[in-house]
Amino acid sequence: MHASTATPPPVAPTLRSVRARAALLPLERPIVARIATMTHWPVVLIDLETEEGIVGRSYLEPYAPKSMRYLVAALHDLGELLKGRRVAPAELYQAARKSLHFVGYEGLSMIAVSGLDMAAWDALAKAANLPLCVLLGGTVGTVAAYNSNGLWLEPPGRVAEQAAELRDEGGFTALKLRLGRNRPADDVATIEAVRGSVGETVELMVDFNQGLHRGEALQRCHMIDDMGLAWIEEPIVYDDWDGHAQLAAELDTPIQIGENFYGPRDVQLALQKHACDFVMPDFMRIGGVTGWMRAAAIAGTAGVPMSTHLYPEVAAHVMRATESAHWLEWQDWIDPLLARPFTVAGGSLGIPDIPGVGIEWNEEAVARYEVAL
Repeated sequence: MHASTATPPPVAPTLRSVRARAALLPLERPIVARIATMTHWPVVLIDLETEEGIVGRSYLEPYAPKSMRYLVAALHDLGELLKGRRVAPAELYQAARKSLHFVGYEGLSMIAVSGLDMAAWDALAKAANLPLCVLLGGTVGTVAAYNSNGLWLEPPGRVAEQAAELRDEGGFTALKLRLGRNRPADDVATIEAVRGSVGETVELMVDFNQGLHRGEALQRCHMIDDMGLAWIEEPIVYDDWDGHAQLAAELDTPIQIGENFYGPRDVQLALQKHACDFVMPDFMRIGGVTGWMRAAAIAGTAGVPMSTHLYPEVAAHVMRATESAHWLEWQDWIDPLLARPFTVAGGSLGIPDIPGVGIEWNEEAVARYEVAL
């Protein structure tokens, strides 16, 4: 027998430290939703440094700027805890979660672990010299995306004008607008105005951002049920499983929930309760890449379409390996911090054919927007 000349597989790098920084970005189009108005967007930048010199990068978008001080501290603590361990994401995920067991697996605990997990997968893919989607068993390609960069609670005419702008930004064939104005008739008028602006071939998703109580939701969702919408998202508070189940049973328009799922078990619970027709986990709550792939197995087995929420860079990679992949939510809010922002063309997000996820920081911009905690 001849000795093999094949190149040995790469060894997972060793975690040396975790560096986390906080930044606050001004929003080009401020968020005006039923439950909140935001002019700035908080971002936690994460660098997972290894002994081999490979750096895995990820970020978190925790909505509330003051939450960043807790997340940065938690990420630094996790780095100390896991220092010297191989960057094996499934093992780091389990160890990090267990270390926070007594304070609970949800909330800021899961968000910190998710940020660490996404950075670990980036580092592992770089060590393997593969794009993340290839490491996960997929291929480099494109993912269908809808534009979610605006269309907040503004007057119908302004929303309609902006819808045409957002459609043309990247040849989008789908847009999401927010509902929940004081007068239900104004929501209806906004949908009609947007439809008139972008035409019949553009799919429209709507999101109430949990802004209604169950009685309002029953009235308002029935009012728009015959308007040809792709989905109605989170009309009521995220953990009202029974309320969502009632709406899903009564409406013809699909109900979409999931950005507030804390871990894959919430996907299973929502499907057991028949609380939705579609799911759209958020990476900082579902458990990063590890949590997403476990959730994707549940959704795929059930035949439930699965879309992404925020984090379009890592989202594109995992969607290429997700059985029931549906829509990617496109938002470019962190682009100022990226050395090479991702782009959309023909309504699809393309994945760069480089090792890892493709996230690198624009350090000049980071210095401009970084905030002290």
